[in-house]
Amino acid sequence: MKNKDFSFRKRLVSFKYAFRGIGQLFRHEHNAWIHAFIGIVTVMGGFLFGISCAEWVVIILVSGMVLAAETFNSSIEKLADMVSPEYSEAIRNIKDLSAGAVLFAAIAAVLIGLIIFLPKLIDYFTP
Repeated sequence: MKNKDFSFRKRLVSFKYAFRGIGQLFRHEHNAWIHAFIGIVTVMGGFLFGISCAEWVVIILVSGMVLAAETFNSSIEKLADMVSPEYSEAIRNIKDLSAGAVLFAAIAAVLIGLIIFLPKLIDYFTP
């Protein structure tokens, strides 16, 4: 591979491809819609309950983690389908592993959400 000279213009143009990938994720991956919806509800809850700066950092971090995991999972699934269009036990295992990674991230996000929001919900509904 030829070593190309660094260019800020080329680096900025590369963002176009990243945004195109995000667009593809939300256009074609229904689970990404679910993750985004839960993220929006969580942000609304953060504003409603006035969560702290540290809590915002954690919410943003785990939300990004879940969406990144979903993006990696979708990428792995598409690549696996391209490499092996016919059924393959090995490809099935690879897809299951990448889906499991998303589940780990989502479970961690839910637990963190409960840690942050459950005390606030209890306080809100307790007279």
